[in-house]
Amino acid sequence: MRKLLNIVVFLLIGTLVAVIFLQVYVQQTSSRFIKDDMNELVPAYTGIVLGASVRPDKSLSPILKDRVDAARLAYEQGKINKFLLSGDHGQVDYDEVNAMKSYLNEQGVPDEDIFLDHAGFDTYDSMIRARSVFKVQKAIVFTQKFHLPRAVYLGRNLGLDLQGYVVDRENFEPSSHLLRREWLANIKAWTEIHLEQKPTFSGVPIPITGSSDPTHDK
Repeated sequence: MRKLLNIVVFLLIGTLVAVIFLQVYVQQTSSRFIKDDMNELVPAYTGIVLGASVRPDKSLSPILKDRVDAARLAYEQGKINKFLLSGDHGQVDYDEVNAMKSYLNEQGVPDEDIFLDHAGFDTYDSMIRARSVFKVQKAIVFTQKFHLPRAVYLGRNLGLDLQGYVVDRENFEPSSHLLRREWLANIKAWTEIHLEQKPTFSGVPIPITGSSDPTHDK
């Protein structure tokens, strides 16, 4: 019985060490590609905006608004040429991507510079579809500091020449729930990469260098 208990304790400690090592590894390997000063960004053709919650009135949540605003500023400063808005549009009555598009249109961004990925259901799907469906090669991803290491880790391991830009406002502090969830998400990301998981939906190629019309709802 004591031998079995020792084995269980050893396995638990080994698992905990592996989980901590993975968190450190994701942070360390991504950190040099993450910028919080827009002037330090190397211009890239595509800006990837990762989806987040949209309110019932179709307005953007504060987290999502910060992501879109940062990408729009990068666009205005010539850091990106095209937007790839990647989010959840898996239901008729819930649509992150068109909410982002409408917001950008209101700020004067034309449809021709906005590509919509309706099947960016999670960060892995967004990144693998950016490469395989939209044929993105070089990009800047816009999201919060707590999320960026995983996004950059996934994108670069999937073959994207990817930088990350921190969109946090000064008063933004992620909740303990978000931070705990990110630890679990890092484990999921490592598994997705090493198992070469397929995206939820693949889709026909729509190159980011071509027309954005096929991505827009008619």
